[in-house]
Amino acid sequence: MITIRRRQLMAVTAAFMTCVGAGALAQSAYPTQTIKIIVPFTPGTGMDTIARVVAPRLSERLGQAVVVQNQPGASGNIGAEAVAKSAPDGYTVLMGANTMLMASQMYKSVSFDPLKDFAPVSMAAYGSLMLVAHPKTGIKSVPELVKQAQARPGSISFGSPGVGTPHHMAMELFKLESSTFMLHVPYRGSAGYTQDLLGGELNVGFLPVHIAQGFVKNGRLNALAVGSPKRHPVAPDVPTFDEVGVKRVDVDLWYAFFVPTKTPSAVVSRLNTEMAAILRQNDVKDILGKAGMDAAPSSPTELAAISAKDYPRWGTVIRSKQISAD
Repeated sequence: MITIRRRQLMAVTAAFMTCVGAGALAQSAYPTQTIKIIVPFTPGTGMDTIARVVAPRLSERLGQAVVVQNQPGASGNIGAEAVAKSAPDGYTVLMGANTMLMASQMYKSVSFDPLKDFAPVSMAAYGSLMLVAHPKTGIKSVPELVKQAQARPGSISFGSPGVGTPHHMAMELFKLESSTFMLHVPYRGSAGYTQDLLGGELNVGFLPVHIAQGFVKNGRLNALAVGSPKRHPVAPDVPTFDEVGVKRVDVDLWYAFFVPTKTPSAVVSRLNTEMAAILRQNDVKDILGKAGMDAAPSSPTELAAISAKDYPRWGTVIRSKQISAD
């Protein structure tokens, strides 16, 4: 009887070890096919630049092809939805941004939850915004802007590349925190918006710090504040909003990699390790820096915490200002 039980135990143990070995082998073998990085915006955007810089280097490190596919539409919701509904196997990756947390709350018919339907992999980069004013307004500081806006509500105009863009949302957050009202003039893209801001057709607005600083240096715009927690190295003389007395206006753009939820943790860990190593490379930092972004890899846990903090914050702005993209 003892011998039979021993044989049964040995058989069960062998079967278990075989399963464990097969599972470990399957995970260690990842990847065995082409990986797709879905960019939910058009070519030439910040997230597209990041994806195309990372893709060939990731391919080299993983030994498999990595392709970038653009699936624009609905402020990024179409591409994000495609990734959310894909197989959770690590072969479909989303090149996301904090705009996903905004857009998913501005459209009525969104079939995914940005917090529940994605597993965070790694932060990729940050892009800071600067609040600027046209010189003809005479506004040279945030206190001056707040004073004028409160004295004559609606008399000051601000523009953006479109409803729900980071530039628009940044100003709406500023208005909320400074108790001001300014007139929003949305454009269809950055070109017309920037041109009219420089021409004085618009009074104030947000621009990426790397772009804004060039116009500040040649006197075409006045710098008021940067939307990052600390002063930006590109514009060290420009104060943060916190320094000028307007709290909670941290409007940095951030870009990050996500995969569908339920993707095996071993796969997420492998992608995080490789992407973090790539984003720490000096040549990658240089390329992104020239595009106005600061490379900044993170752990999945850190990215999850940032997303969990930003989602309700932007939701409050969207609801209080009744912003809709439908």
